Amino acid sequence: MKATLVLRSAVRPWLAQFSAGENILIAVSGGADSLALAASLHLEATDLAINLIPIIIDHGLQEGSTAIAEQTAQTLTKLGFHQIKIMKVDVEISDGLEASARRARYKAFDRALTEFAAPSIFLGHTLNDQAETVLLGLARGSGTRSLSGMAAASPDRKYLRPLLEVDRTTTVASCNELGILYWSDPHNENENFTRVKVRKNILPLMESELGPGITESLARSSRILREDADALDQLAAQFLASHRGLVIEELAALTKAVRVRVLRSAIYALGAPAGTLTADHIAPVEALITSWKGQGEASLPGGVKVSRISGRLSLSRPI
Repeated sequence: MKATLVLRSAVRPWLAQFSAGENILIAVSGGADSLALAASLHLEATDLAINLIPIIIDHGLQEGSTAIAEQTAQTLTKLGFHQIKIMKVDVEISDGLEASARRARYKAFDRALTEFAAPSIFLGHTLNDQAETVLLGLARGSGTRSLSGMAAASPDRKYLRPLLEVDRTTTVASCNELGILYWSDPHNENENFTRVKVRKNILPLMESELGPGITESLARSSRILREDADALDQLAAQFLASHRGLVIEELAALTKAVRVRVLRSAIYALGAPAGTLTADHIAPVEALITSWKGQGEASLPGGVKVSRISGRLSLSRPI
């Protein structure tokens, strides 16, 4: 039961943060990672009187998805869970299947948190997911925040990821130890998805050519970068809180790392879709401050426009 003990040790300090009687949710897809997470949480919470409620999301994107969700619920019942919620979601595909499904899934999580008056939901992301996220961020060229990967806990602590230092081999081994039958999502074998290409081709090639331990090194780098990104974000937040408007002279006095974060925060606050701004989007806005030659407005995702007017940056967005 070695693998299961590793998972139980990983989740134990997270459960200690909650009080008896609280509803705490667990996102379960039916795969090895989420079922191993659910099992370890259930084993650790036995004497804590915490109400653990698995949430199963049925995206409806594959034939038989309803049957898979129901089978997952049956597996959870056998593990000892008594209250299980299956949520069917409609995925509106706007910027790729992966991103659209993720957005729909998190909206469902938020609804479930409200429905059950729960402060948090546990997610089954592993060390491997973290390494893949770092490489995807590197490919997008979207900066330190993207390279810092996923946080173990979101700032509001709604989303908790206790397995970010546990690899996928361990979650599979735990399922085997506990006799848990898990579902293998065929999308995880479809190399039309960028993340699958990273998982099946890029990471194995790096391990082969550069030596073992690449996955762990990428995850470790993400933790270091997250600490740096958090510090820079704090400086940017302090600037925005203490200055009225985006005055060119004041922005120019900032280091570029802080200034770019100020710009990103202001643009997102106006309504640009979360996570859409890349370095290429920010470059023309930065040029309005540091390389002003009379150029016109910069057009950004979500219809946001940025222009330089009377020594200030002016941000606008159509209603």
